Amino acid sequence: MQSFEVIYKKAIDRCDGEEAVENALPHPRTIKQLKKLTDEFCLSNMTCRIFQAGLNRKIIDNKWPAFEEVFHQFNIDVVRMMSNEALEALMHEKRIVRHWGKIQSVRHNAQAIYEFNEEQGGFVNTLAEWPSSNIVSLWDVLKKQFKQLGGASGPYFLRRVKKDSFLLTADVVRALMNWGAIDEVPKNKKQKQYVQDCMNEWHAESGRSYSQMSMILALSID
Repeated sequence: MQSFEVIYKKAIDRCDGEEAVENALPHPRTIKQLKKLTDEFCLSNMTCRIFQAGLNRKIIDNKWPAFEEVFHQFNIDVVRMMSNEALEALMHEKRIVRHWGKIQSVRHNAQAIYEFNEEQGGFVNTLAEWPSSNIVSLWDVLKKQFKQLGGASGPYFLRRVKKDSFLLTADVVRALMNWGAIDEVPKNKKQKQYVQDCMNEWHAESGRSYSQMSMILALSID
């Protein structure tokens, strides 16, 4: 596996300078900043990611005021108590994307956040305190306890709320292969854990956040 210094220098060469690379990098929130987030903010961003999956982002962005309205500004207690009839009525609401599984997921995920708050010390606190050195386990929690957050949606939700997390985009995966970290697309839990181990090694070397390392990897290849 190549050193991260070499990967960073390659990204600089491809982007015509260090300043261009640094300007492209994300800046994750600190633990303290994450703990100031609200449940409503998290459910909103979770829902936005879920509905964006498989669609042009602009479609959801343009419809988002209607989403906020029909889902009561993503108030956790109100959404988790929405009746089946209320959800079914949204299938006739032309101002939003009418996907039954995704519509149902909003109520389920509001309930999941509520249960975290009741039984597991709080969803926001869990999110804030979860170590980025084991972020793949958080992906697994999101997949199992929430709906429509499997695959790339869980990691993208974390990126939306600026939790420090790497992504396994097509470019990042190609870069991981190019720099000798992996030799196949990581699909199962064991393979994703191996990527986590590689990222941990690069983090120890570079001191970079996982979000920034992920972007640098993507910028390091053609």
